[in-house]
Amino acid sequence: MDVALARPLVSGFYDKPTGAIQYVVADPTTKRCAIIDPILDFDEKSGATGTRSADALLAFIGENGLELEWILDTHPHADHFSAAHYLKQKTEAPMAIGDRIVDVQALWKVIYNWPDFPADGSQWDRLFTEGETFRIGTLPVKVLFSPGHTLASITYVVGDAAFVHDTLFMPDSGTARTDFPGGSAARLWRSIRGILALPEETRLFVGHDYQAGGREPMWESTVGAQKATNIHLVAARSEAEFVALREARDRTLPMPRLILHALQVNMNGGRLPEPEANGRRYLKFPLDGL
Repeated sequence: MDVALARPLVSGFYDKPTGAIQYVVADPTTKRCAIIDPILDFDEKSGATGTRSADALLAFIGENGLELEWILDTHPHADHFSAAHYLKQKTEAPMAIGDRIVDVQALWKVIYNWPDFPADGSQWDRLFTEGETFRIGTLPVKVLFSPGHTLASITYVVGDAAFVHDTLFMPDSGTARTDFPGGSAARLWRSIRGILALPEETRLFVGHDYQAGGREPMWESTVGAQKATNIHLVAARSEAEFVALREARDRTLPMPRLILHALQVNMNGGRLPEPEANGRRYLKFPLDGL
């Protein structure tokens, strides 16, 4: 499958509360599209959930005459809930993620003391393996296994665009943290080298932007720009230097405020906990667990 020829239409939707970006990736020929990393709104102060962000994606798809073919997550997110399950209920489009989600599920079912949780990836319709290919309309898509931030992270290479999730940020912001359970700075380095082996002009779309220096949100760069100017890759030219830099940086970072809320939802395909006898849903997380 030749991934170098096709140029998808990419629309990014920035979520200010989390700094995350959702994407709609469309084939200009067939008008078929995929959603990547959709967000289910959540306010931890009130416990309120909402679908404003996900509904905005559906509205955009409808307004532009697109047809949703896939609902894709790059990894189980630690800072927001995935809206994948909600969108599947609304559209019947299949949900997919990388097949190493089972490793994340096995790790976190112990952290949550959830012994009957099915850690087999069955919450998704498709589990992609390293190097697997599929299509969005006529657009070729290749899956790159790119762990480090999590055990299960993958990159979607859609024609000349790669959705690199939490590996690389914009060049002025560096790279992603690796101190979550199952994270590894050495693995992240190798994943980044794999992404930067793509053609120089490949467009890279990041999973987060924290507006370095107070600038406006940005989410698109290129392989060439990352090689030349990414602040962490310029400072660390070897794996050993990168691991030392990344681990030192990680030691200064607090855990994401929603990590314990989000993982129990996202390792379950974006499904909220089932209602209890009183009709209400309840999150569960360990004290002193991390």
